Amino acid sequence: MELLNGFKNPFRSEYKRWVFLVGLVAISHLLFQSFLLPYGNALRSLLLPGIDDSIEGNYGNVVSRVRSGSKSVVVRNTLTINGSDFSTRDVILFNGGNGGGDVGISSRKIGDWVEKGVSKVIFDGNVDDDYASENGEDLNENAVLEEVIRDQDNYVNATSRIEQVAKHGREVSTGELRDVNTTSQYPALSSMANPTPNAGSSFRSTSLQSDHTVSKSNSLMVVKQGKKKMRCEMPPKTVTTIDEMNRILLRHRRSSRAMRPRRSSIRDQEIFAAKSRIENGPVITNDQDLYAPVFRNVSLFKRSYELMERILKVYVYKDGKKPIFHLPILKGLYASEGWFMKLMQGNKHFVVKDPRRAHLFYMPFSSRMLEYTLYVRNSHNRTNLRQFLKDYTETISAKYPYFNRTDGADHFLVACHDWAPYETRHHMEHCIKALCNADVTAGFKIGRDVSLPETYVRSARNPLRDLGGKPASQRHILAFYAGSMHGYLRPILLKHWKDKEADMRILGPMPPGVASKMNYIQHMKSTKYCICPKGYEVNSPRVVESIFYECVPVIISDNFVPPFFEVLDWGAFSIILAEKDIPNLKDILTSIPQERYLALQLGVRKVQRHFLWHAKPERYDLFHMTLHSIWYNRVYQIKLR
Repeated sequence: MELLNGFKNPFRSEYKRWVFLVGLVAISHLLFQSFLLPYGNALRSLLLPGIDDSIEGNYGNVVSRVRSGSKSVVVRNTLTINGSDFSTRDVILFNGGNGGGDVGISSRKIGDWVEKGVSKVIFDGNVDDDYASENGEDLNENAVLEEVIRDQDNYVNATSRIEQVAKHGREVSTGELRDVNTTSQYPALSSMANPTPNAGSSFRSTSLQSDHTVSKSNSLMVVKQGKKKMRCEMPPKTVTTIDEMNRILLRHRRSSRAMRPRRSSIRDQEIFAAKSRIENGPVITNDQDLYAPVFRNVSLFKRSYELMERILKVYVYKDGKKPIFHLPILKGLYASEGWFMKLMQGNKHFVVKDPRRAHLFYMPFSSRMLEYTLYVRNSHNRTNLRQFLKDYTETISAKYPYFNRTDGADHFLVACHDWAPYETRHHMEHCIKALCNADVTAGFKIGRDVSLPETYVRSARNPLRDLGGKPASQRHILAFYAGSMHGYLRPILLKHWKDKEADMRILGPMPPGVASKMNYIQHMKSTKYCICPKGYEVNSPRVVESIFYECVPVIISDNFVPPFFEVLDWGAFSIILAEKDIPNLKDILTSIPQERYLALQLGVRKVQRHFLWHAKPERYDLFHMTLHSIWYNRVYQIKLR
């Protein structure tokens, strides 16, 4: 008996040790979870197998996923994806209250949604509107989902509110942005990150992480509050004046820097022959369709445009999945790339199904959706975005023979996000880039690349809403500006001119709301000169807004290449000033004779048609002008074998 008790005691002590260790591990796990996943998520992560709350990326961003076979719950407040991409049509629109307060959605509730086959959950976290549209932020969308655009080409476009993006990794304060965001797995994303290998090449697996913002709920989000920290941007070290840009353009027209193709092509010969026909065409003295003063050479433009209509064929790559590819955003700050994508993919005149017939090749990705999908907020790291596009170019290079033949010189992209120059560097270096961020110090090549107009579209269903303005005789405000203090230049503008002169309406951010929006629009419609200072980057949507409301734009942005620089004469309908001239702004404007102002304002009204989007493209509109500049630059860059 004593021997038996001797055996039991050690086992009993070992058993107690194991119980103690297991309990210690469980308590440690719960404590650890409580720090990372507050508000009751710790127990849920252990007890609810249907919900996988995982930590991804840097700074403790929470990515909440719900997995249930082919059904998925998408929890994000900013985008609505084509319903055909999901297994059901059920959508939950959830209003998270003002200011991104308590959302109050439990894991049990989401579990119920999954069981019922819900395919999408959309949060409505209200966003403060800063009235003027800004670089890197979509400021003018109040509802989480205004509409889902249906077009004749049978694909659905995202038209919901796009949240304010912390550009260059800057944090956004809760006062500036009150929003509720989480990320989720899109079925299309996983197929994009790991597609079926083709021709011995495949995309590298890319971490599909997205930006996250503040929340105070005990739901699926983490509180991230704090004052906005802006990276101080200094003025550029070098300045390229508009006269120097003109000289660069002429030099590149005389001598192309493009590489010779590795193999000859009949399509190259057709474009090369078009160059001679453009330069030797008839001189136009009076054209009913075009207003000659706003063009550098209206005869060259007219002939080139007609040859484009007659000759040009474009192949649109089918590779790539939504939402980064083939998903146009038609509303907000980045609408230009979305409208071009939609109209290009639906075009039957220029687009061909056989790539052997194509003169140009379009890579239909959205730089906005690339940032939205892959960038990890506050990570200050965009390497994965560039790597994603690098993998894409390697895939189409391996699958098709066309990219390698010219090293991409006959390929083009259209991108409006400020990061696009960085994302397309090196691997797309020889492609024709239509960029909103047309900065000569950031790699923009005059004579090859195209400066894409940054258009802020407030209504996807009616992009021409509120078009026009008062006649010149009824514009009694000399100059107007209102907007956020982005970058180093705008504070300088306000320092010199805010509340200094009655006819100089130089303001800061306007309060949110419909009344403020209409006030902003009416100011632009009633002002002679609309001030367009740079923000974080050289481009500003105010340039096109000014033209839209028939106000003469005053562009203050060193090193900015104006849109369609290769064909338009910006001196005929705008004022371009150096940043150093801000202290003399009023003297410069008041020194302009009335006759000169009237000529500028007439030029604005005449050039306006070239900066408008139409659901059905019209001759000389923004779609055709963008495509023409791409064609035109290719004509003057091409070399034969």
